[in-house]
Amino acid sequence: MSDDIEETAGIMLVEHEALMQRVPSLLHGLSEEQRGRLLSIGEKLIFEAEQPLFHQGDPHKGIYLIESGRIRSYYQAPSGRQVTLAYWFSGNFVGALNMFGGGTHMWGSSAVQRSSTIFLLGAELRRLALDSAEIAVALLEALSFKARCYSAMAQMLGTRSATERLEHLLIFLATVYGVKQSNGTVIAASFTHADLASLIGSTRQWVTIQLSRLQDRGVVRYNRGLLVICEPESLGLQEPA
Repeated sequence: MSDDIEETAGIMLVEHEALMQRVPSLLHGLSEEQRGRLLSIGEKLIFEAEQPLFHQGDPHKGIYLIESGRIRSYYQAPSGRQVTLAYWFSGNFVGALNMFGGGTHMWGSSAVQRSSTIFLLGAELRRLALDSAEIAVALLEALSFKARCYSAMAQMLGTRSATERLEHLLIFLATVYGVKQSNGTVIAASFTHADLASLIGSTRQWVTIQLSRLQDRGVVRYNRGLLVICEPESLGLQEPA
């Protein structure tokens, strides 16, 4: 795996975008020998778009280190409705919180696009953690980051209105995918209204209505299926330098 990391670790509903940016990978800070030991227990697995890595309720066996692609983590309510918790990129992992295995998955994860992963068996991870303080610390730091992310998401859901959550998400997407043009900031990635709704805990119909209102006000507009932020100051968005 390359030492380079994604500028953004993932996409999720957080108050401050900096939490998700420039986050070291699980391998960060380990020596070549320690990285080799960690990766030697792994099994490389490829997942095609929409293919699940694991389902909510499946036995917890370990974690999946993402080499490339994008993985969506989601919670499915008893009603069948799914809420997207996050999209994770290269250098991150899915399978928390019981990374040593045991119990069942609290949520599911599936590939958004063709993704390459390395599966690390929980029992083997535990053995390495007991044998190497450096590897144990790397695992703890990775779990700490996940805990901060999900705590921040819970705070947003509990303290911000749906309108504020949508505006924060648009700011985040423009920060991550924004391409400055003469007529505004283009979010150069395709997210459907259903995708946005799932990330902010709302409905597709509500998001469609709100985006239409923002478009009527001249704040956003659609250009060949891509969303353009025309008046970033209306969302509190700072223009890219």
